[in-house]
Amino acid sequence: MNRLVKRLAEDGFCFMRGHDMQVLLGPMADWNGFAKSWDDLGLDTYMADGGRYRKRRFAAFGARPGEPISRKTHQPHYQSRDYNPLNGGIARWFDPVLPEIAAGASMTAILAACREVFEQLAPTRDWHIEVHQFRIEARSGEAGRPTPEGMHRDGVDYVLVLLVGRRNVRSGVTSIRGTDDIDLGSFTLTDPCDAAWVDDHRVMHGVTPVEPIDPSEPGFRDVLVVTFRREAEAA
Repeated sequence: MNRLVKRLAEDGFCFMRGHDMQVLLGPMADWNGFAKSWDDLGLDTYMADGGRYRKRRFAAFGARPGEPISRKTHQPHYQSRDYNPLNGGIARWFDPVLPEIAAGASMTAILAACREVFEQLAPTRDWHIEVHQFRIEARSGEAGRPTPEGMHRDGVDYVLVLLVGRRNVRSGVTSIRGTDDIDLGSFTLTDPCDAAWVDDHRVMHGVTPVEPIDPSEPGFRDVLVVTFRREAEAA
């Protein structure tokens, strides 16, 4: 963890392989059920590009100093058009993350690890936390776009993108760019628990479209995105 915090502090981002993430997260007895829950996501109907390739669920949590992370009442996800010119500017309501997934061992471990890492960079904070389950589907004739808004910031403090699984897709390369528009690195999340950690104030990120390897078979890329934002700045 010290190396991760150091990389985030120095570079503004860190790519972490799945086996290292699993060591950081510790035992996750419900991982198989956690991953399978991506088979039960609702269609994202807010896609301004008309695409029907993205499915998702959403949940909000809060954390105060000295208190455990707790789930908030279900609420919409909102981004201004400054951060999401494609789909921002409106309150978007998505199906909630299922209670057993939100309270399960995997989600609990992931949120706890995020809090421990981010609080070494910004100590003693009240946090507004958002969790997004994304499935990006790739079909014959329609590539799936993990970041249809392009290179972007999320308008938060810190971001974790954790790969849950991928099937029958190629590409999906994550690129990191400084706010001065200089490319800083790229990598591909290929194995479960491969992760990208991002300081959202310092860098932008984007992911290339995924395409099916075998067009006759379904293909998808499943990720969990976790964002932490100082509560005073929460909408």
